[in-house]
Amino acid sequence: MFWNDKPYYSLNYYYKEKFNTKVYKLALNGGMTCPNRDGLIDTRGCIFCSAGGSGEFTPSRLLPVSEQLKEAKKLVAHKNPDGKYIAYFQAYTNTYAPVAYLRRIYYEALSDPDVVGISIATRPDCISDEVYKLLSEMCQKTVVYVELGLQTIHEDTAAFIRRGYSLDVFDIAVARLKAVGVNVVAHMIIGLPGEDKSMILDTAAHLAKCRVDGVKLQLLHILKNTDLALVYEKEHFHILSLKEYCDIIVSVIENLPPDIVIHRLTGDGKRDMLIEPLWSLDKKNVLNTILKTFREREAYQGKMLTERRASWILPPYTNL
Repeated sequence: MFWNDKPYYSLNYYYKEKFNTKVYKLALNGGMTCPNRDGLIDTRGCIFCSAGGSGEFTPSRLLPVSEQLKEAKKLVAHKNPDGKYIAYFQAYTNTYAPVAYLRRIYYEALSDPDVVGISIATRPDCISDEVYKLLSEMCQKTVVYVELGLQTIHEDTAAFIRRGYSLDVFDIAVARLKAVGVNVVAHMIIGLPGEDKSMILDTAAHLAKCRVDGVKLQLLHILKNTDLALVYEKEHFHILSLKEYCDIIVSVIENLPPDIVIHRLTGDGKRDMLIEPLWSLDKKNVLNTILKTFREREAYQGKMLTERRASWILPPYTNL
């Protein structure tokens, strides 16, 4: 089974199916923080998170959203002649603000005639009833994606990375978001300390069970000035090799249903911030090696799903 000559359901293929053209995501700064930083849960952030709140490629200055969009378009205009975009609120927790403020910045982004949808990165414990209503309203007007940083289903690992919420919180949020028409994208980190391949596949199986719409697969980056960097300096825990990472990525995708969109296969770490793995800096080689691994194993998305896994369902959330 192949999607546009790829053995997995890529984001580019999905965009061309849905919007009939190439679409780029434009990273925006919503000016928010995170309960893992402001003291509500913690003040240190997740252990791997940089000062930029995983938004190193968002604008550093808090300009009006319309200005941010204008500047971001200039950077990719040469790659995107049709000029269609997803407005992507990326850094920190982008539902962690009064709903009136969220309404203003979301609709400011959607008022741009070149914007065909909105993507909102947030935490599942930071979506209030009022925000669910706002998202439901927006789904009547445009395509809405909400990205949730699950990273892992294993509670010991979640405690180590200071995620700050339990798995059931994620499950309920996924069901509620889907019930109001939101496309849910879950983040998985590959290579977390203490997690072997079978544990990573357990997380993939859970995402299949939850019926998320998309998955972002992220290689663990150890960045300067993070608490994870301090742990690595002391413990030098195992860092995945390129071969190990590609093997795990292919296995994860083999265990995901073929209708789940693969939004990302690796991720980017800023060159001047990255400590390990340095091989990830050659992103073209990483992607080519992943595709080579697919070919060598004659693998494709959903190949390893059993009838039991394909029939998994999560009860709908009805108490909206």
